Amino acid sequence: MSTVVEKPAPTPAPVPAPAAQSVSVRPSLRIPIILGVLALVALAVFGFGAKSGVDSTFGLSLRADAVQLSPLVVASRPTAIVLGVLCVAIAAFAFWQAVKHRRTPAWLLAVFGVLWVFAFLVWAVAGKATSLVDLLQGSLLLAVPLAFGAFGGVLCERAGVVNIAIEGQLLVGAFAAAVVASVTGNVYAGLLAAPVAGWLLGLLLALFTVKYAVNQIIVGVVLNVLAVGLTSFLFSAVLKPNAATLNTPPLMKPIGIPLLEKIPLLGPVLFDQTVIVYAMYVAVVVLTVLLFRTRWGLRVRAVGEHPEAADTVGIDVNRTRWRNVLAGSATAGFGGAFLTIGYVGQFGQEMSGGRGYIALAAMILGRWTPIGSLGAALLFGFATKLASALSVLGTPVPSQFMLMLPYVLTIFAVAGFVGRVRAPAASGVPYLKG
Repeated sequence: MSTVVEKPAPTPAPVPAPAAQSVSVRPSLRIPIILGVLALVALAVFGFGAKSGVDSTFGLSLRADAVQLSPLVVASRPTAIVLGVLCVAIAAFAFWQAVKHRRTPAWLLAVFGVLWVFAFLVWAVAGKATSLVDLLQGSLLLAVPLAFGAFGGVLCERAGVVNIAIEGQLLVGAFAAAVVASVTGNVYAGLLAAPVAGWLLGLLLALFTVKYAVNQIIVGVVLNVLAVGLTSFLFSAVLKPNAATLNTPPLMKPIGIPLLEKIPLLGPVLFDQTVIVYAMYVAVVVLTVLLFRTRWGLRVRAVGEHPEAADTVGIDVNRTRWRNVLAGSATAGFGGAFLTIGYVGQFGQEMSGGRGYIALAAMILGRWTPIGSLGAALLFGFATKLASALSVLGTPVPSQFMLMLPYVLTIFAVAGFVGRVRAPAASGVPYLKG
């Protein structure tokens, strides 16, 4: 009998794995497009549109400065064209970075902003003269209430509470500082009264938003209306008839820092200021260290990002929010004092003028950090001072547009450069422990 030998079945050839599909991520071109449009405006309008054969003159020192510098005189059209070309080059580099899926460095964006603004100034001041020191000094002063309002917003939102009431806190701080300084004749007494007034308004904000979990946006708007109505009534009924005794506060005098105040250009701007301005310098450093380098700051940020997780590790969420809302409100109220005893010299009806809302925009543009908020506040202060200076010079820019400039800049800055920024995750969400 023949034996049948079965051949083993052939081993099937391995099936090749499908090739990995490459996922193409579309580069974000928002910032390069914005920079490109601005660069073309700088080159076409400010550069080739500048007057030929005239100079732009910029003063580099004030009459009272210890060191006198000669004015900077530049040929308007060639200078603006060169600055416009540099802006175009930076915009092209930003586009190339976006195609390579890389971020444009923040310092390069700052350089672009400086070049663009200077190109605008050269074009606007063509055939005229303006003081660069006065422009920078005025920008710093106008940024002070915005910065303190933004700092107050950072303290609140990092703990999860949206502080729309910054406008009202600036207003009541300005009112309290003017009245107390007028009655006592002591400017520092008014400076102490301002944060107390802001703290009292913050007490209402914390009561309704933290304890009773009322919608934070609605409470903030209502408190703003309350502050405007209350101060307007007291101004008309009490301050106006008794202006000599209740609305003539002494003004803070600048205190020069020895040696530093004599630095050319920057000395008079940064180191010959009032106590409130120096307090702003200290506040940005202290808040940055507290929020990002201490255990307290870690707890606050945990409450603002994930209150449930913070609660599980023993952090009292609502107590943290109470403390931060009160501290942030007092900070904003302190900034309000600058409006009366640091700048104007008297209280005026609704004198905050929307600065609280611009402070909110500065906080967002500054990415909920003290340093970023200060930078954004300086940007908005510069826009306001620039509008005032150029309207006096009679530049080609319509005066109506110059009045709109700070608010237009706010819209474009927040919409154009903050798209990828994320607020604290629990901001605006009440925490109900259960």
